[in-house]
Amino acid sequence: MSIIGMDDPIPGGRVVVVIDVIRAFTTAAVAFERGVTDIACAPSARAGRALRRRHPDRLLAGETGGLRPADFDLGNSPYEMSTAPVDGRRLVQATSNGTLGLTRCPDPAALLAVSARNVGATARWIAGNHAGRPWTLLRTGRTSEDRACARHLDALLRGSAPALHDLVEGIRAGAAEHARSYARRPASEVVDLSADLAFCMDADRSEFAMVGDVREDHVVLTAVGC
Repeated sequence: MSIIGMDDPIPGGRVVVVIDVIRAFTTAAVAFERGVTDIACAPSARAGRALRRRHPDRLLAGETGGLRPADFDLGNSPYEMSTAPVDGRRLVQATSNGTLGLTRCPDPAALLAVSARNVGATARWIAGNHAGRPWTLLRTGRTSEDRACARHLDALLRGSAPALHDLVEGIRAGAAEHARSYARRPASEVVDLSADLAFCMDADRSEFAMVGDVREDHVVLTAVGC
């Protein structure tokens, strides 16, 4: 059992859970809540564009530098996703951290994506399908929200009952760290997280795990009820 960062080696044969709270996997969870059928996760915007060319029926969502590229259909925003007409659609998602982290896991026993929104369901899915198997929790960001989510999920997997309040406070602290980082950037590079934070902090809203199927150059997520 381990909690690691993006620069650490990922052991094979384990259950690997990739964490991105602000905002990739909160956006993915909201997409599934809104009726998206599956999400093809690409390691970069360039790879996402290539996937969409191969699958033109898919909507392309994501960010570079936190902002939606002009040729993407949707950004990396759970608020935007919550009002988008995506029911029955399939997506390609390409983000700087979350989807990149998923594609770094070539030989997992199981691969999952998680945010606070579906952390409890993820723990239940692992307990029901891979009880006793060691796990690795991959924090794709360096800020407090992913650390808080990793600690919360680790505690759940060990059979504890961690307080959701602590998880939410960790997300709030992470949002403040993001805000301080954006304050040092030019105005054109600032990401407005204000509409997204309520979605990111809405812990255990989603009653499904997001389970990954590793393909040659991407990972396909589907929502599996728990």
